Amino acid sequence: MKGIAWLAVLSIGLSSAAFAEGLGRWTTGSPMPSARSEVAVAAVAGKVYVVGGFGGGRELEIYDPATDRWSRGVPVPRALHHAAALDIGDKLYVIGGYADGWNPTDSVYEYDPKLDLWRLLAPLPTARGALAAVALDGKIHAIGGTGSGRRNTPAHEVYDPASDTWTARAALPTPRDHLAAAVVDGRIYVIGGRIDGSYARNLPANEEYDLATDSWHSRARMPTARSGIAATVIDGEILIFGGEAPSGTFDEAEGYDPETDSWTGYASMPTARHGLGATVVTDRAYVISGGTKPGGSASSLNEIFSR
Repeated sequence: MKGIAWLAVLSIGLSSAAFAEGLGRWTTGSPMPSARSEVAVAAVAGKVYVVGGFGGGRELEIYDPATDRWSRGVPVPRALHHAAALDIGDKLYVIGGYADGWNPTDSVYEYDPKLDLWRLLAPLPTARGALAAVALDGKIHAIGGTGSGRRNTPAHEVYDPASDTWTARAALPTPRDHLAAAVVDGRIYVIGGRIDGSYARNLPANEEYDLATDSWHSRARMPTARSGIAATVIDGEILIFGGEAPSGTFDEAEGYDPETDSWTGYASMPTARHGLGATVVTDRAYVISGGTKPGGSASSLNEIFSR
């Protein structure tokens, strides 16, 4: 897919990306017990948690980078795919997704690793799947995705764990699904995605949310328009992995620096895939699961990126 990446760079101007082949290093960790795709992944207290997805059922699988071993926790209350996951205060939160086929859900769950216990929280005001969710200042921002009729929603809703309540914030300017989001220096960056579930309509969009002004701003677009991606942050740089298009899956690993508003290309992923998850433990990105072919494929891959 590198040719696609370079065409995208040319279409938006070479100043927006600084590519150098071979930056960064990939290694391989112990594979997941199950093969999945369209998973939700987050790190809590130094361990990686994988929730839901095609092929996952209700299983909660937990990876310990220190021992390179997997274990299982108490099953998730409901089988989900295309959900979002994040951590706040040593607890795991799972937001939205699809259930019972392709029905968008408003479910919000909290998992306490110390108690190995799930708890149902106040429902998401806008039921949706293929959304993005991040934590900022101790609150959860649920952004975009698809709702009723598999149509995109611009919904941007914020959950406060202290009061178990949701409030609405400024809507996402470019509604889309299968997108990724990350937080750097108190601002949210929402990157990539597709229109109404069609990976023939991938986007390079990169929009920044300023909490102080409750406003959105466009930033340098992602060099490779793609969806079904995963995002995480190392040293203030947002790393975007994988994705899919009608022509195949992506092996691109691209980094966005909000300070310079520029992109860098990194060493290609060992295995191109989409519907994957990514999270960081001690400056290493664990890129987990995902389909190696467009559509409903799955894998148990655990590939580790370091800069």
